[in-house]
Amino acid sequence: QVQLVESGGGLVQPGGSLRLSCAASGSIFSINAMGWYRQAPGKQREWVAAITAGGSTNYADSVKGRFTISRDNAKNTVYLQMSSLKPEDTAVYYCNADILSSWHGEYWGQGTLVTVSE
Repeated sequence: QVQLVESGGGLVQPGGSLRLSCAASGSIFSINAMGWYRQAPGKQREWVAAITAGGSTNYADSVKGRFTISRDNAKNTVYLQMSSLKPEDTAVYYCNADILSSWHGEYWGQGTLVTVSE
């Protein structure tokens, strides 16, 4: 059974930094794209960033230049380094991965809360 487990959320002041991690575990043959989404209170879930198996990255305009996505393929882990955080970045952050295991599908983590406030 494949699981994605996020960590690293918490409370940070505006302008601060935080790094999220998401580790995939289980009977995994390969992982294709990995990414991060977020859902703010009262809003729909939105895409934040993605990274291919080869390391190509893409970002939502709202985080471009402030967030950096990376991955460690040996550890089946994706990271999101967040800098210059703003109150509007407050949300539950979810990782997402396209994984080939006993079947090929899209997996989600349970989410980790990031709160940007004084």
